[in-house]
Amino acid sequence: MNLPDGLHSQGLRRLAAIESARGSFDDARDAICRATGQVIGKRQLERLAHDAAVDFQAFYAQRPQPQTVDPDPDARVQVISCDGKGIVMRPGALRAPTQRQAERSEHKLATRLSRGEKRNRKRIAEVGAVYEITPVPRTARDILPASSTGNDPVTQGPVAKQKWLTASVSSDAAAVIAGVFDEAHRRDPNHTRKWIALVDGNNHQIDRITREAAARGLDVPILIDFVHVIEYLWKAAWCFHPEGDPAAEGWVHHHAQKILAGHATRVAGAIRRQATNARLDASKRAAADTTAKYLTSKSRYLDYPTALTAGWPIATGVIEGACRHLVKDRMDITGARWGLPGAEAILKLRAIHANHDFEKYWAYHLTQEHRRVHEPRYAPPDSRPS
Repeated sequence: MNLPDGLHSQGLRRLAAIESARGSFDDARDAICRATGQVIGKRQLERLAHDAAVDFQAFYAQRPQPQTVDPDPDARVQVISCDGKGIVMRPGALRAPTQRQAERSEHKLATRLSRGEKRNRKRIAEVGAVYEITPVPRTARDILPASSTGNDPVTQGPVAKQKWLTASVSSDAAAVIAGVFDEAHRRDPNHTRKWIALVDGNNHQIDRITREAAARGLDVPILIDFVHVIEYLWKAAWCFHPEGDPAAEGWVHHHAQKILAGHATRVAGAIRRQATNARLDASKRAAADTTAKYLTSKSRYLDYPTALTAGWPIATGVIEGACRHLVKDRMDITGARWGLPGAEAILKLRAIHANHDFEKYWAYHLTQEHRRVHEPRYAPPDSRPS
């Protein structure tokens, strides 16, 4: 009565869901053979992984709201974050614009790639995260010491708790961010906590978060990862210093302190003036102008004084780590070329494992499988699906 619809038992399907999310399909096939003695084809294994992930959306949609009530809503802050990571896809699985670019591209040389040419085309997997932190107020000196060589004692930043991850290569950023907001709402349905968003500066992500928050009537401050800002400063530093010059370190440190103090636009003006006074030509000052433009256009998302005073995080380490763990560690295995259904299934299974929900999910999945496979057979004739 509980047999699945197919040739493979539920126990073998469970092993397939675990092993195929952990490593390559070849390694998963070998692990299953060692554990059970069952020889299974790689294509069959891919299909089992796909079938195992079909209830991802329904599982997370049906979870009840937490019953606990915060004694002090200000004691916890809810953080939303998102990012993208490319996956090498088979030609038919690329998004339409990327596929057109791939079809139009021609390699100039037969034996190697020229500048700007790509061997493989990627499709962006959108990754989203929701987690909670207990605010830890800090100052700029806790982020950067008073001098570039200082060893001042610092206050450790807030620690992420109750982390939840999701990822999709078939859905666009709008759908993934909507799902992230849904999870945040499930955790805090009355919106008693402070919600904030952390991003790496991508305009599309900022736009989608802003629209989603506005549609739900929420005030969600957006912060850009401070590490990304420092990387822009380093690019600008090489316009004024030779490569490897120790003085560049002090230059970056000085301007980073100013940005932490809330003076991003002043730093942008200072960089432009320095490039002009040094009489740099357009090509030499390109990185400096790019950095100045970035600081000016993103200044509203660089309010680090407010964030540090309120005890919020100012770096996107959680979502950066999720992109590496969920996507890169599995999807970027040497030689891997993904079809859309297979890539989506593996991302879903890896998210379930990362959220420590696999046992609960598998119990729910078996219930849904029983409902799909067996219940229609014993339903009254009038209610059976046609």
